[in-house]
Amino acid sequence: METKKINRRQALQATAVLGTALLLPIQKLQATTLIAGKTPGLTPEEITAIETAIGKKGSYKEAESLHTTALPRNDLKITIKGAPVPIPFGFGGWVSFKKSVDGKSAMVMGDTVLLQEEVNPMISAAQSNGLEISAIHNHFFYEEPRIFYMHIQGMGGVADLAKRYADTIRASKIFPANQLAPSTPSAITGKENFDIMALDAIVKYTGTVNGPTYKYTIGRSDLKVMMMGVEMTTNIGLNTWASFAGKQDDAQIAGDIAMLPGEVNNVIKTLRKHNLEVVAVHSHMLNDDPHIIFLHYYGRGKATELAQGFRAALDVLGKPMGDMKM
Repeated sequence: METKKINRRQALQATAVLGTALLLPIQKLQATTLIAGKTPGLTPEEITAIETAIGKKGSYKEAESLHTTALPRNDLKITIKGAPVPIPFGFGGWVSFKKSVDGKSAMVMGDTVLLQEEVNPMISAAQSNGLEISAIHNHFFYEEPRIFYMHIQGMGGVADLAKRYADTIRASKIFPANQLAPSTPSAITGKENFDIMALDAIVKYTGTVNGPTYKYTIGRSDLKVMMMGVEMTTNIGLNTWASFAGKQDDAQIAGDIAMLPGEVNNVIKTLRKHNLEVVAVHSHMLNDDPHIIFLHYYGRGKATELAQGFRAALDVLGKPMGDMKM
């Protein structure tokens, strides 16, 4: 008899809980969804606001809930050790917008490609528009003209951030309206320049043909990096990449490796073992947790040998600290 009373009471409690849930305001239901950790997506109106402010169509990565606009420096002619290199090799900037996990704010994060004399005017423009400078550094040695990369970040509403970012870059060469139209694409692309199946087999990822270059962009799926309430993912700057220019038997490689502090020197050791040059070690972000260090490298030789060096560096990442022997 007692068992029947308990079952009836449990049934009544369950009904009451269900009824309460059905009466919850929509804000409560949204909060329940946010607790699960899924970043709210950008709305069509917010994407339109970004693209209108910047004056260029971007791409929306639904899996990461973010919007990215490419900002290449098509006005520049770059050489490395006197040899011309294409802009996609590593001279394209970008800007991304993504909401915080709780949906209450959004982040803008971008990397700008600048001549030396353009750096400080861009700093002033960013700060006058309420944005922060999070890094200024080189990515290359031997390049002419000398190029610097400046990371800009900020928090706020999506439309407001888009306007502030657009106002920051408006007077510069990276603003889309001020850019030269890209030259007519060559009929020969990275697909013809490289044995991409051989490279993919070595790197164990699939790259992307980008004009005459071939590029790998690889996230850190083993890490959960948060910054001011925003989950940092591949297309908002948490990635390791490698770009190939030239030909299969005479290639150049340049790239960036995203590392925990404890991984830095083992990556350096591995790259040097494979005759790849380390050209910069620095941070890109402020207030990221865990803190990420980025390393830029460069090399020239057979594409397969360069790819082997890149793969070896990837193999260092994510190892337990005790496995990292110097």
